[in-house]
Amino acid sequence: MFGKHLNCAKLQKHIAKLRKRNAFWQQVGSQAVQDICQRIERAYQLFFKHKDQGVRPPSFKKVRKYKSFTLKQCGYKFLDGNRIKIGDRVYRFWKSREIEGKVKTVTIKRTPLGEMFLFVTVDTASEPILSVETGQTAGFDFGLKQFLSTSEGFSIDAPLFFKQSLTEIRKANRDLSRKQKGSNNRERARKHLARRHEDIAHRREDWFWKLSHWLTDQFDVLYFETLNLKGMQRLWGRKVSDLGLSTFLTILEWVAEKKGKAVVYVDRWFPSSKTCHCCGHVLEKLDLRVRRWQCPSCGSEHDRDENAAINIKRVGASTCGLGEVSWAAACIRCLTPESPSRVRGEYVKKVIE
Repeated sequence: MFGKHLNCAKLQKHIAKLRKRNAFWQQVGSQAVQDICQRIERAYQLFFKHKDQGVRPPSFKKVRKYKSFTLKQCGYKFLDGNRIKIGDRVYRFWKSREIEGKVKTVTIKRTPLGEMFLFVTVDTASEPILSVETGQTAGFDFGLKQFLSTSEGFSIDAPLFFKQSLTEIRKANRDLSRKQKGSNNRERARKHLARRHEDIAHRREDWFWKLSHWLTDQFDVLYFETLNLKGMQRLWGRKVSDLGLSTFLTILEWVAEKKGKAVVYVDRWFPSSKTCHCCGHVLEKLDLRVRRWQCPSCGSEHDRDENAAINIKRVGASTCGLGEVSWAAACIRCLTPESPSRVRGEYVKKVIE
């Protein structure tokens, strides 16, 4: 009600007393417990910042549903032969890549299938991947019919991996609901369902990585419209979740940063679909069911999504100084290196100069 909560310092002081009284809190290192307090602090800060958008406060989690814990300066030690010592026990792990640089944090995460993963964060100078600058830019508009409509005249269809596996998911859900709670058969059915969901997520993510690399190889600057994903999910539900727009943008921004490319966002209130890219006439209303419309001013006929992509490219390029547009003005968000999982704004500045 008053925007107050138990801050991180007081919470850490309280849990330090609990660690002395209860042996359960001593199973992990003190820094892992302090990291839990920092997670709660970040969750409350996000809640107070976005509570007007329907974000809920952090809730209590049961021990068996807690997925990960993080170790920082101490509590672990890497040994020879792909082994790590955590506390008093030594574990063997499969190393997917060499650890280069100074280790900052080690996070142990458990998946719904019970598999354990070790995430190592290092502090190192990351060199961008060598890539060829094409000098090409493009605007992109997300849609429900096509995953992406581009200003260059082509569109990309969404595979909809969840919809493809919907029959298997429904069967696995029915099998789980018929099993007796607490039985071994129910646990096997739960893991079977989790395996199906994990397979869908891996296929979707693999497609996102391949598409991100292809787009950044074709274009130097990519313009997108800022999306209200929460509102879209309330309207279209499972379809928006199956598209995975937020995950795709996160992956695209990471790939673009590594290749020295730029991802730029146009303000979401700009009427990209209702504006004629030929003459600049803006319709008062355009229903979502209308996929093609004719401009009453110049008579041009437009495809809704392609027209929006062209307008996004023009307004984005105009605001960055890479082009001109006399009939519209829009806000743009140039992303800075201080923002997590965001691309560098210096590249846009470099292109403008």
